[in-house]
Amino acid sequence: MGTHDPSVPPHAQSAVAADEPPSRANPRTRTRPRAYGVTHDNTRHTTRFTVIGNHLAQHAELSLVAIALAVHIQSLPSNAPVDIKTLAERFPEGRTRIAAGLRELEAHGYLRRVREHTPTGRIVTRTISCNQPKAREIARHHAPAPAPAPAAPDKRTAGEEPAERTSKPRKPRKKQHPLPPVPQPAYPSPTLLQQATDLLATLHRENPRLLLSACDTAHLAPGVATWLQRDVAATAVRHVLTSDLPPEGVRRPAALLAHRLTAQLPPPPPFRTPAAPPVRHEMRNCDGCDRGFRSPEPGARCRDCRTAAAPV
Repeated sequence: MGTHDPSVPPHAQSAVAADEPPSRANPRTRTRPRAYGVTHDNTRHTTRFTVIGNHLAQHAELSLVAIALAVHIQSLPSNAPVDIKTLAERFPEGRTRIAAGLRELEAHGYLRRVREHTPTGRIVTRTISCNQPKAREIARHHAPAPAPAPAAPDKRTAGEEPAERTSKPRKPRKKQHPLPPVPQPAYPSPTLLQQATDLLATLHRENPRLLLSACDTAHLAPGVATWLQRDVAATAVRHVLTSDLPPEGVRRPAALLAHRLTAQLPPPPPFRTPAAPPVRHEMRNCDGCDRGFRSPEPGARCRDCRTAAAPV
């Protein structure tokens, strides 16, 4: 029993530790030998390399497209464009798969999108890439609490009891409802949508309370384009949107404009039968003066000959 048969080939070393119970052993490591796995032929990088953590490269929930996008974004220099259009031009996966991969990275903390105001007043979206999301969360949780503000000096007179402080619970902020839908043009045209966008972007010049964000303008532009498509002049559309505003102020201008574009939408213009093209007769020579003119019948005279031959 204690002798070893030399004719028996040596077994592959098990991936399970010797002190690990058999019930916790991975069935794949028990049935598949390591000889069929990957073999690395590595050379140390000295220039032009990026350090990627295994928490990203071997992430259990991210898709392969999301992992590849994260590796590509972390290898780019700062301020490099990483929007969907730029990435779709760089890779063959298409905008839909790239957008889904970016949403995965944002959900797991590898990407953050922050809106900022430029000095010119525009709103831009800045993308921030995070190579270690968990380390950032740990640092945020272990950050020291801000020092309390110094207490105000006690101005009580002698023998006066301190008044009880009543702290009112803060009400949760109400979630903003989405904007109401707006009419859609029957035949969308880029030129018409651009005219509608320009009209909405200049409403604040007539009333500062109608200053719209880029998202609100993009939502309302199809509704304005529908009005323009129904033969309504741009000045008339501007008058409908800017006149008779509530005197107490406008809490959400985009919602008010969306309601007006839908509730006051004019009917489509009446159908007009296209006019028939003018008939062009053949060129003929006048029998009286041999002048060339157009006539439906041969043997006719021109206008001057008919006028001269008419009785006075």
